Amino acid sequence: MSHIDDLPENLAATFDILASAASELQDPWWVFGGAGMALSGLSEWHVPDVDVMTSPRDARRLIEALHGETVEDPGEGLFRSQVFGQILTTPVPVEVMAMMDVRAGADWTPVIFTTRQAIELDGGTLYIPSVAEQIEKCRLFGRPKDLQRAERLETLLR
Repeated sequence: MSHIDDLPENLAATFDILASAASELQDPWWVFGGAGMALSGLSEWHVPDVDVMTSPRDARRLIEALHGETVEDPGEGLFRSQVFGQILTTPVPVEVMAMMDVRAGADWTPVIFTTRQAIELDGGTLYIPSVAEQIEKCRLFGRPKDLQRAERLETLLR
């Protein structure tokens, strides 16, 4: 995919490191958020961090493999995760989540990805949700930046 070559060097390096470390994971996992958008073809999209969703077991494994830290999730705000970790040893920070929920009013809605597209890189394979599913999750999250993301992703479907 030619858009992979257009990614900023620090992001491409982070993706290669992540792909290599994630090759040991046992359960399905996904890169999503801004990083998922960049991997979908929006290589100009600014990616301040790389979001990864996986199982609790694999989240802990990935955080440990990349010398990150598990952070206690207060369960306040818009999102909560059973496991949440930050990895600051990569060129672009990586945030790892497991069993994530998004607040919808007074209720919590599980964030579950059902589609999985492989993106082959020099360092290995990354997985992203389909563009349509990324749009759906952006709308579910509902923040202004998420709605902008949904609009931008929709250009890939036209």
